This record gives sequence, C-alpha cells and structure tokens, in this order.
Amino acid sequence: MKINNLVDLHCHILPGIDDGSPSLDASLELAEQAVADGIRYILATPHHMDRHYLNHAVNVKQAVADFQNELNLRDIQLTVFPGQEVHLNGQLMDHLDDLLGIDTGRNYLLLELPHEMVPSYLDELIFQLSCEGITPVIAHPERNAQIIAEPQRLYELVEQGVLAQVTATSLVGTFGEQVQRTAKEFVKCGLVQVVASDAHTLKNRGFAMTKAFQVLNELNSKYPERFAANARDLLNGDQIELGEIKMPRKQRKHWLF
Repeated sequence: MKINNLVDLHCHILPGIDDGSPSLDASLELAEQAVADGIRYILATPHHMDRHYLNHAVNVKQAVADFQNELNLRDIQLTVFPGQEVHLNGQLMDHLDDLLGIDTGRNYLLLELPHEMVPSYLDELIFQLSCEGITPVIAHPERNAQIIAEPQRLYELVEQGVLAQVTATSLVGTFGEQVQRTAKEFVKCGLVQVVASDAHTLKNRGFAMTKAFQVLNELNSKYPERFAANARDLLNGDQIELGEIKMPRKQRKHWLF
C-alpha cells in the first residue's frame, strides 16, 4: 500500500460552509496536513440537513471547484471531490435529487446518525434507499452512544446491507478508551469497511490516517490494503467485498443518560 496515495472519504475541508474550516487559509492548511499524512484524494463532505447546516449539491460542487483551483494554483498535490455528510432525518427520501453520493453514480451515501441514538425508522430508510440502488455508509458508528452500548445494533444494520466508516482518530484513541475499544472491535468483527479522517480545523480533529493504518496493521496485517482498496472502490462506485461479519460483544445494558 502506498502511504502517499490514501483516499479520505469523510473530511470537512471546504472553507466557510460548516464547522470544518472558517476560512480559505485554514482549508489550505488542512490540505497541506492531509498531504503530509499520506492523503492524495479527499471527498469533501460538509454537513447537510442536520440542525445547523444545509449544503445543497450544486453549492458543494461549486465550492469544490473553487477550492481545487486554489490548490492547483499553490501546487498542493491533492484532488478533492464533492460529497456530503447527510444527516439522517425523516424527510431524506423527499430530497434525493439534492444528495451527493460518495461516488458520482450515488451507489453509496455517507449517512450520519444522531450522536445519541439510532432512530427506529432507520431500518425502513435503509430499505427505501436500497430500492433506489443506494447503499448507506454509516459515518463513525463507534461514536454513537446507543451503538457503543448496544454494538449488536450495528451488526443488525450491516446484515441489512449497510456499510460503515470508522474515524481515524477513534482508532488511535483521540476520543478516549471506550470509543477506541469499540472502533477496534468493529474492525475485527468486519462491521466497518473503511477508515476516514472526519477532519476539521477544531482541536483534536486532525487527519491521523497514517497512525490509523498502523493500528489496522497491528490488528491484522491484511487490514491496511483492504481498507485502502475499499476507500478507492467506494469513491469509484465499485462493489466492495464484504468479508465475514461477527457479532460484537455486548457492552452494557443501558445507553440513555
């Protein structure tokens, strides 16, 4: 695996459109950090349809084109693609035309769950998306309070055909021991198929992709190449090979705080 050729499928690098980066200068600094961390391709995924941000597809495409132009002018060796981190909500199917997939054919959609829970209507939404030929890729399930407490819930979702993305900083321990333990468990159980940065300019929200791939290698020497290939395949809209999935260990009985 070439460590200078990584694909990052979840990154808040675009300037001024969500909480990822406040300015062009900050975004350019993020871009240089990405390249230094071995990343060559980034899917820009601003928040969309959450409680704070609406980033319509046409606006994201324009923002990416403008930012890529700035990268090219400065000879920063990074290619950026337009995407969204789509927040789960009940009206999602009414707005399909405004959703950007991970790939241009929208075979895959980066889907963010509420941080506290897994809404009961998610199963129905997965079915509705599958009828449109769309596979949801759940963003950072290891940071969802209900999934941490009931990791078998992710197993059930993957059984229904979803994929999932683990955050690099989760694997290296930035979010604490519990999140790191959950992230590693999901990797070993085959419940997450791709690692991405979810980078912001916020403190402790950097890339850490190289370190995350080192953690993957410590878990199993076959993981780094598999996870890198999965990221490339998702970006290209190609089918990825799901290995064996296992039921994770239960963590605790209650998740409501």
